Amino acid sequence: MPVPWFLLSLALGRNPVVVSLERLVGPEDAARCSSGLSCHLWDGDVLCLPGNIVSTPGPVLVPRHLQTELVLRCHQETDCDLCVRVVVHLAVHEQWEEPGEEKQFEGAADLELEEPRNASLQAQVVLSFQAYPVARCVLLEVQVPAALVQPGQSVGSVVFDCFEAALGAEVRIWSYTQPRYQKELNLTKQLPDCRGLEVRDSIQSCWALPWLNVSTDGDNVHLVLAVSEEQHYGLLLYWNQVQGPPKPWWHKNLTGPQTITLNHTDLVPCLCIQVWPLTPDSVRTSICPFKEDPRAHRNLWRVARLRLLSPRTWRLDAPCSLSAEAVLCWQTPGGGPCQPLVPPLPQENVTVNKAHEFPLLKGHPNLCVQVSIWEKLKLQECLWADSLGPLKDDMLLVDIRGPQDNRSLCALEPSGCTPLPSRVSTRAAHFGEQLIQDLQSGLCLQLWNGDLGALWACPMDKYIHKRWALVWLACLLFTAALILFLLCKKDRVKVAARGRAALLLYSADDVGFERLVGALASALSQLSLRVAVDLWSRRELSAQGPLAWFHAQRRQTLQEGGVVVLLFSPGAVAACREWLQGGAAAPGAHGPHDAFAASLSCVLPDFSQGRAPGSYVGACFDRLLHLDAVPDLFRTVPVFSLPSQLLDFLGALQGPSASHPGLLQGWAEQVSQALQPALDSCFQSLGAPELSRGMEPGGDWT
Repeated sequence: MPVPWFLLSLALGRNPVVVSLERLVGPEDAARCSSGLSCHLWDGDVLCLPGNIVSTPGPVLVPRHLQTELVLRCHQETDCDLCVRVVVHLAVHEQWEEPGEEKQFEGAADLELEEPRNASLQAQVVLSFQAYPVARCVLLEVQVPAALVQPGQSVGSVVFDCFEAALGAEVRIWSYTQPRYQKELNLTKQLPDCRGLEVRDSIQSCWALPWLNVSTDGDNVHLVLAVSEEQHYGLLLYWNQVQGPPKPWWHKNLTGPQTITLNHTDLVPCLCIQVWPLTPDSVRTSICPFKEDPRAHRNLWRVARLRLLSPRTWRLDAPCSLSAEAVLCWQTPGGGPCQPLVPPLPQENVTVNKAHEFPLLKGHPNLCVQVSIWEKLKLQECLWADSLGPLKDDMLLVDIRGPQDNRSLCALEPSGCTPLPSRVSTRAAHFGEQLIQDLQSGLCLQLWNGDLGALWACPMDKYIHKRWALVWLACLLFTAALILFLLCKKDRVKVAARGRAALLLYSADDVGFERLVGALASALSQLSLRVAVDLWSRRELSAQGPLAWFHAQRRQTLQEGGVVVLLFSPGAVAACREWLQGGAAAPGAHGPHDAFAASLSCVLPDFSQGRAPGSYVGACFDRLLHLDAVPDLFRTVPVFSLPSQLLDFLGALQGPSASHPGLLQGWAEQVSQALQPALDSCFQSLGAPELSRGMEPGGDWT
């Protein structure tokens, strides 16, 4: 049963304009002129050969302006095709005379005066039409009587009926004369499809168009396709990107009425829907209903990710194009806002899914990237934190070079850039002389060097120790007594004074999971924990070998009363089951840096002989592995799912000296915020979100 037209207008656009078209009967082309002109259409098409521009022998007739109009060419009442009517407005082009020409022909002036000033004009006007895969050229002969010939004035128009074209096609039209006296006129138009024209009962290809309605129900969006039970059609969801071709997200051939449900988190502004009947040369109809949806814009920034491709290149991954700016900033360990390095480094317009290069010499954990739109911060990530470890207590020195080789040095602080040396009461000013000496001695790391200046990162650890030296000397007796008292409880002393040691073991399933482990290690290192992970010890791992490195780290961790954390993933579970079944993996099977595979030879005996409780903790990540998948042997120690059980997990890592519950709650929120972007990225790399009815969309942004 056909769906009324008003449902289509509600579904496929906001207030669409429905146009009623004039009908032309018969397949023959025709031409007609405005009053006073005479015209004739040549039979058949002609070759499209504009030729070169030639000089005018005198006043000539040329096209001045092009117009188009849509009509229907009908063979029967219900068998019509879309057709483009072209209107060419004509004018008289004046003759151009070269300097001195009047003198050259001055002797013939009397003869010229004897001839009439104006005469009738005739022109051959060519119309060239292209709409893939059709290309046509027609020739119109036009004659203008002498009474209408006024140089530089319009003389009328000629109308051509008509060029047939497909619904939704892009058409290009050119007009010029033979011979050609000026640059040809051209016009490009995008023809509407069945939605914007009153043609549903006239054009047969519109009869079978699937009728689509988009509705909202709470957090869900429903795509309702109301068609007959036997109708076969295709449905495509895709991301329509300005920069590059559309990216298919989900496609399926369907039959009969359907209701497709999308979660509101799947919506982005460039998500478009295309439907078409499964018939040859069928019309495809596309709509993009979420361009102005606030939820779609929020989701776009939620799924956008900054990625470090190499030490000096980065990329913003997003399904849709963004008009945003990016700038480098400096993040201090104590929190607070990240301070943009502008100047001296300039802002850069961001093109999504395209590699951008940092103007840097070296990377640093404290360097972050801020992405903003209309000066509103939308995204910030410290891209080097995973590879270079946690934030450092370094001071950033800005060397600014002015005109005539004038130079000034300042230290970047939360209050601004403090000149060095300076008498103000700030941390940088207090250590100003020492920082200048370190810079001159080559103890600072140069991050950037350009025409406007340079950036240097100078370590501050040694000055912090010196600052407190007198305090330590004054409290020496008290400290000695306290140490003697605490030696009675050696294990707890180390945890309280230095933070408990934690060794992270994991299976390197893929790059996304390694990034997730790096994010967890960085977040834990911000707490009162001393974290060891093979990601930060690649050089030692390569020199010693995975087995020797793990034995040394495990022995040191357990001797200091620390804890070994087993991070279970699908790869880790598979490796454990292989060992439990007596089939140990061959050396090198898991890569040169996989300490997890090497560690199983001594981890499993600890569990089988009952030595694991108190020294081991297990964990897995929400949505990546269920707790039930962890082998039973490892359930003799606590196993947690992160980040949903972060509070209990941090309490287990703290051990007997666990902090106050309120402090643990704050730490859990801090670690959860650090984990969520990496967890989302890792989960998205495994597959796109599932749709209802067992359908699973898939697509790649890059």
